[in-house]
Amino acid sequence: MDTKITGTVENVVYSNEETGFGVVELDVRGESVTTVGELSGTNVGEELTVFGEYVNHPNFGLQFKAAAVQRILPSTSAAILKYLSNKAINGIGPALARAIVSSFGDETLEVIAKQPERLAQIKGISRNKAEEISQEFRQKYGLREAMEKLMSYSLDTAEAISLYRVFSDSAVELIDDNPYMLCGFPLYKDFDFSDAIALDKGFSQSDERRIRAAIIFILRHNLNNGHTCLPAEALIDKAADFLEIDRDSVEIALWQGVEDSTFGTSDRQDPKIFLSDMYSAEKYIAERISLLMSLKFPDDGDIEKRISAIERQNGIVYAELQREAIVHSLSSGVLVITGGPGTGKTTTLNAIIEICEQYGDKVMLCAPTGRAAKRLSELTNRNAKTIHRALEVAYGSGDELKFVHDENNPLKCTVVVIDEMSMVDVKLFSSLLRGIRPDCRLIMVGDSDQLPAVGAGNLLRDIIDSQCCPVIELQEIFRQAAQSLIIVNAHSIVDGIKPDLTARDRDFFFIKTNKEEGAKLVCDLVARRLPNYYDIDPMTDIQVLSPQRMGMMGTGSLNDALRERLNPREQTKSEMRSMGRIFRTGDRVMQVRNDYDIEYERDDGEKGTGVFNGDIGIVENVDYLNSRVVVRYDDRRVKYNFEQVKELEPAFAATVHKSQGSEFPAVVLVLCEVTRRLCYRNLLYTAVTRAKNLLVIVGDEQTVDAMVENDRKNLRYTGLKGMLCGE
Repeated sequence: MDTKITGTVENVVYSNEETGFGVVELDVRGESVTTVGELSGTNVGEELTVFGEYVNHPNFGLQFKAAAVQRILPSTSAAILKYLSNKAINGIGPALARAIVSSFGDETLEVIAKQPERLAQIKGISRNKAEEISQEFRQKYGLREAMEKLMSYSLDTAEAISLYRVFSDSAVELIDDNPYMLCGFPLYKDFDFSDAIALDKGFSQSDERRIRAAIIFILRHNLNNGHTCLPAEALIDKAADFLEIDRDSVEIALWQGVEDSTFGTSDRQDPKIFLSDMYSAEKYIAERISLLMSLKFPDDGDIEKRISAIERQNGIVYAELQREAIVHSLSSGVLVITGGPGTGKTTTLNAIIEICEQYGDKVMLCAPTGRAAKRLSELTNRNAKTIHRALEVAYGSGDELKFVHDENNPLKCTVVVIDEMSMVDVKLFSSLLRGIRPDCRLIMVGDSDQLPAVGAGNLLRDIIDSQCCPVIELQEIFRQAAQSLIIVNAHSIVDGIKPDLTARDRDFFFIKTNKEEGAKLVCDLVARRLPNYYDIDPMTDIQVLSPQRMGMMGTGSLNDALRERLNPREQTKSEMRSMGRIFRTGDRVMQVRNDYDIEYERDDGEKGTGVFNGDIGIVENVDYLNSRVVVRYDDRRVKYNFEQVKELEPAFAATVHKSQGSEFPAVVLVLCEVTRRLCYRNLLYTAVTRAKNLLVIVGDEQTVDAMVENDRKNLRYTGLKGMLCGE
């Protein structure tokens, strides 16, 4: 904060109450200064003292970028008149503002706050209206005081707004009483942030609130690593080391937390500890699957005839395991169909859907991501939705994502098919089970050898290993699929066999390179060699994948190199920088979080909401005049304001994890000096199976060998398998 300016707000150019971001024109000693920053809620006529620095924006010129703001309510008649005339308070327009200020002068705001009955003396203001005006002003002034107090804890405006929305006037009192509440909903601040405030207030290192907060922080941190729980003994040791206190104090606080349901626990000799919501989710899943498996779905004797009729109609013969899967789908409440590429999962699923429909079942098809749902629609020639879209998101109060469809309003379907089940996490699956009827049959399709879900849990593997329901593992590679080296090598990788890297005549190629030459080779493959030889579009048909983000061959560096080759800077192309990333007209980008509220418009004029994690599109325009970036996703156009651009990442290159559930015509897989922690078999297998028609691996044989040899499954602590087994 090098500079301080003080002035009166002349004009509010832009204000976003969700983020707190605003743009105002400030009169500083007669000079208009465009000021940007966390200025939402600012009104014309207010006096501001702003700390920050002058910056030169490439499109808007000289601006003052605010780092901190002190707001001062207007005190003179002229300033108060300007403040009230610009709708600072509902119900007061310019004419009424003049009448009020004429009557009370410099004391106007004091009268509004403390003597509203005097307002009723003015023509046009009843006693009720006077009270409403006073109440709104006090509320706004109270909010301002609360915001200033909240920001004194080093919270930014957006964070203060989030807290005030949830806790209202109690927010400050709650923080004073227990600063560790900042680690929870809605901010989830780092433990160290809250700890510094608490210790400054005199909290002891062994305060039970501190210990509980640390345990919650450790458990929540480990959700990001896929763990729904942690072994109790390991958790106690970890928390004691983290807090630098004795182990006994942690153990006492932990089991008291279990006693009052702050934490959940598996009742075993070697107990695991859960956050309460994760415990409830896994327990509910186990109970619902058990209920579905207890239901009887009688066989009318026609199933075999119907299967044979479909075989004749389509000119195919189902393998024994495929027939078994079809029969179980009609007689069992829960079924898992798993297997690698080319083993007939789609053929089997299409038969299941057709026979279910013949029996009058209403079948709902869903998948965890937008791209996976789109692919499922194409494979089945039927409508498929994301799980979120099927359940219909409805935001409610509290920490949980709410859905329209739940136990009280279940979906009107009798069979649910979930594709790409390996990608589904515990919380989402629990929500889905809550949103279907108690007698709705459940068919889960997925490849258990792929990477597990990004979210917490290891659902597909836990369900399979528990043996709680029929599991059909399709293993036979069908003749047509066997012609593809992508498929043959994918199965070799699963079996721990090094893939054939010498072939030059099919759909799987290996090109040796090093990290110094690798980026140049990748760019040439994508921009010139593959498009020329295979007649494919580098922007829509080719996806570069890398296991890692960092390094010369990580997605960060590759995206920069590919952008300059495929979409170089030109005067006709507008661009912007957000969070260190460049977004240019013509760039390939990926949505990296589910956004259920953002609006889109289709080419036919139809409007809707929702863009989902993994959706890939092209930047059509960077519009500085309206502060937005326009992105096209297939037949949809989405307008992001500049604050929403943080939901996007460049996608010329993407991580293997981000590609889950997607399939691309051509994939260039970069395996060059991959960091050791990412050298494992199911990551390589997942990457290889993203390619539909062509796969080119660029890298070194040692990395491929290391990944094939390392059969380290992603270790995830969960409780679901034990719950399904009745432990």
